Amino acid sequence: MNINAQMVKELRKKTSAGMMDCKKALKATEGDLEKAIEYLRKKGMDAAASKFSRQALSGTVSSYIHLYGKIGVLVEINCETDFVANTGEFKEFVKDIAMQITASNPKYISREDVPNDIIEKEKEIFHAQVEQSGKPAKIIDKIVEGKLDKYFKENCLKEQIFIKDNSKNINQLLLELIAKLGENIVIKRFARYQLGEEI
Repeated sequence: MNINAQMVKELRKKTSAGMMDCKKALKATEGDLEKAIEYLRKKGMDAAASKFSRQALSGTVSSYIHLYGKIGVLVEINCETDFVANTGEFKEFVKDIAMQITASNPKYISREDVPNDIIEKEKEIFHAQVEQSGKPAKIIDKIVEGKLDKYFKENCLKEQIFIKDNSKNINQLLLELIAKLGENIVIKRFARYQLGEEI
């Protein structure tokens, strides 16, 4: 199929990818715009994943106050350079993450941060629930794993569905930003305060 300049321009507008990358993606997907977007995203994800080992010592600590001072969030997000820390895309990501934490109240950043004793306790609870439902013994472990996976998706920030776009989770959003800005970006830590929650 002949790939024309208009097609390349449209894909570039939708993805912010380079001209040659857009042309290559359109050729690989025979001019299918949606498949080309997916192709570029996958390529970007691979490239982004390779940046995880790089040190990220710049960045920002940001706050977000919601509901007339009833909920507040502090978040630290790191990148490799001050240049990236000052880009609009990075600042918007930081704001989005603070809003996500405010709205979805995660307990951890990723499933690797969940202590083993918490995982074992949850498994124990899920096991008891499934046993009481009378399900066959041979499928109990599978159901428990499914429930544990759901627990991670609800309680781990990176696995939560992005509140502004339910077609992706926070980890996908992070990988897309790494691919776009070309630096490792790390959600380092956060604290969420809700008025009266300890009372």
